[in-house]
Amino acid sequence: MTLKKTLGFTLATAGLMSSALAADIRFDGFPDYDSQLEAILGGFDQHDVDMLMNEHGGHHDKLKTNLATGSGAGDVVLIDRGFVGSFINQGGFVDLTEEYAPYKDGFADYAVAQGTSADGRQYAVPVDLGPGVVYYRRDYMEDMGYDLDDVMTSWDSYIDYGRELKKHDVLLMGNAMALATAYWNFNVESGNGLYFDANGEPLVTGPRFQRAFELAKTVREEGMDANIAEWTEEWYAGFREGRFATQMSGAWLLGHLKNWMAPDTAGNWGVSNLPDNTYGTWGGSFLAIPKQSDNPEAAWDLIEYMISEDMQLAGFQNIAAFPAHTDTYDDPMFGESIDFLRGQKARLLFADIAENVEPVEPHEGDQIAESLVTTALEQVLNDGVDIDTALANAERQIKRRVR
Repeated sequence: MTLKKTLGFTLATAGLMSSALAADIRFDGFPDYDSQLEAILGGFDQHDVDMLMNEHGGHHDKLKTNLATGSGAGDVVLIDRGFVGSFINQGGFVDLTEEYAPYKDGFADYAVAQGTSADGRQYAVPVDLGPGVVYYRRDYMEDMGYDLDDVMTSWDSYIDYGRELKKHDVLLMGNAMALATAYWNFNVESGNGLYFDANGEPLVTGPRFQRAFELAKTVREEGMDANIAEWTEEWYAGFREGRFATQMSGAWLLGHLKNWMAPDTAGNWGVSNLPDNTYGTWGGSFLAIPKQSDNPEAAWDLIEYMISEDMQLAGFQNIAAFPAHTDTYDDPMFGESIDFLRGQKARLLFADIAENVEPVEPHEGDQIAESLVTTALEQVLNDGVDIDTALANAERQIKRRVR
C-alpha cells in the first residue's frame, strides 16, 4: 500500500509501504484526518490510497460542486456533521444500507440516524463523534470554592456563576455565541429537527431559539464574555492566559488544548456535562462513497477498515477523534486518568454522553438555516437588533431559500 497526500491540489508523496501498484482509490477530507490516515494505513494492504486534503470549508465547497457536476470527487469522502444532511439529499452518494447493516448496531444510534435519508437508507457512515461538554478552569471553580454540580444545575445557575466570576475579574466564556449554539442544538423537541419540524416548516421563531438568544444576550450585555471570535489567535491566547473560565465545545477540544492551544495549562482544566444535564453532540464526521467513484467496492473496503474497533481506537489516540463505534467504550483506555484534566477519567463522561444523545432527523435545509440563524444571533449580540425581529427575518429568508 502506498499513500499519496495532496494538500490544496499540490502533490506530495508519503510512502508508508513500498508498492509497484498505482493508487486505485482516493480519500478526500480535511485535517487532522491526514494524520490519522498516515498513522493507520500501514495496516491496510488491500488497495493503494491517494489522499486529497483541503481546509474544512474548502473541502466541503469542493465536494458540493463535485456532487452537483457528477465529477471530481474522491472514492471516499469525509463529511462534517453540519453538512451531511444537505449532501445526502443531493442524491450523489452510494446506498450503503446493506454493507453497513452488520455494523450499525455497534454505533451510536443518533449518529447512524444522521447518515440516513428521509426513507431510512444509509448513505453516510459515522466515523467519529463530538459529545457536547463544558471545559472549565478548576482554578476558577473548586479552587475558588464553587461547587460544579451547583453551577451546572441549570442554564440560569451557569450564568449566575458568570456573574460571580465577574467580581474576580474573570470572564465566563470567550464568546456568548457558543452558549446560544449549545442551547438550540441540544434541546430539540421530540419529533423535530434542528431547524425544521416533521413537515419541513422552520422552527426558528419558536421558544427554543428565543431562549437560546436570550441566554447569549444576557451574557453579552452583562459583560460576561470576551466577545472574541473563535479559532483566532486572540481566542487561543485567552485559553493560555486564563481569561475565561469555561468553554462549551465537543469532547475533541481536549486534544487541541493539550497538544497546541494551551499545553502549559495542564492540570487547570476539568470537563463537565452541559448545564441541566443536557446531552448533545458538537461535531462529528461521516464517510461516504460518491456515485461517481470508479471503485466503490474498494472504497467500501477502506471505510470498513476505518470503522473497525481497532482503527476507531487508533483515531482516538492519534487525533482525539471520539469513536462512533460504541463497542470500543469497554476498552481500558476509557478508564484511564487524564493528567491534563487533573486526573479526571473524562472519557467515561464522553462515552456516557455519546450513548444518551437522542437522534435528530437531518433536513436538506439545515446548512442554510444554520447560517441564517447564526447571522441573526450576530445581529442581536453585535448590532442591538431585537430578538423577535432578527428571528422573524431569519425565518422569512429560510422559507425563501429552502424549497
